Amino acid sequence: MANLTLVYGMRLLPADEIASVGEAPVTLKNGNEAHVTLHVLEGSREQIEAQLRMSIDAFFDFYPEI
Repeated sequence: MANLTLVYGMRLLPADEIASVGEAPVTLKNGNEAHVTLHVLEGSREQIEAQLRMSIDAFFDFYPEI
């Protein structure tokens, strides 16, 4: 299998100030465009860390061949 690149970003913001979250565009070398779905996790630091670990595990469940 070819080398892969995981694209992600993180930023902490006050939970009550977020109005919406969309997608982030990614431009590929061949000129095509892909989109990265952004996710929101809320709670204490411990809760966010636990949710993030679960999300990462679930993400890789979509790609069992990796």
